[in-house]
Amino acid sequence: MLKVKNIETWYDLIRALHGISFEVEEGSIVTLLGSNGAGKTTTLKTIMQILEDEDQPEKGSVEFLGERIDKKDTEEIVRMGITYVPEGREVFPELTVIENIQMGAYTRRDRKNIKDDIERVFLHFPILKERKEQQAGYLSGGEQQMLAIGRALMSRPKLMMLDEPSLGLSPLLTKQIFNIIQDINHEGVTILLVEQNVNMALKYADFAFLMENGRIVRADKPEVLREDEDVKEFYLGISTETSVKGYKRYRRKVRFR
Repeated sequence: MLKVKNIETWYDLIRALHGISFEVEEGSIVTLLGSNGAGKTTTLKTIMQILEDEDQPEKGSVEFLGERIDKKDTEEIVRMGITYVPEGREVFPELTVIENIQMGAYTRRDRKNIKDDIERVFLHFPILKERKEQQAGYLSGGEQQMLAIGRALMSRPKLMMLDEPSLGLSPLLTKQIFNIIQDINHEGVTILLVEQNVNMALKYADFAFLMENGRIVRADKPEVLREDEDVKEFYLGISTETSVKGYKRYRRKVRFR
């Protein structure tokens, strides 16, 4: 469904992405893992073409369903079937919940079906139906995350990209959000997920890419990564060696991949 080929993205004189390449299979949940500053969010923004003009990728290409999209406008990309749930939710705080949800359908022309899709959002997130006339800025963090995902569903996406959906949420809410993401995937929406909660990401994903310093350094199935000693120590919090010794070993392995 999605092919990212040799993308290099710069912020002024700083190269944020160093020729990354990866693919997302239709119907799957794929996760990008890595520490802060690894380039995960930049990757999603590059796909959506929402970087500043001077920060657009200088090399490489992005294909969606066989068509290049790296030169298209963001609105056109949304119309093609990609939606993006940004880190920090970014709901419209002064609009009501229902108005935020309706904003997700701004690219659509099939107005008669929008009402049905609003009810679909409420089926996934019943709490939003209860609060539909409340201003979004007064929702809790978990409710705002639900609203951001619900708003994204209104564009009827083929591919949904989520950036840190569990950020700032309790373990209980995190599990609830991930269960809903899985339900959305089972309805036919492909998921590309950026997530620092590696345990949860590997539990739900079909495939994972590990990023370091703007490069993809590992690509494997979740069950394989969960058993990797370096991943256990630095991403799952399972200490297998002293941190200094383990880190040196890990950096040697990454350097020559």
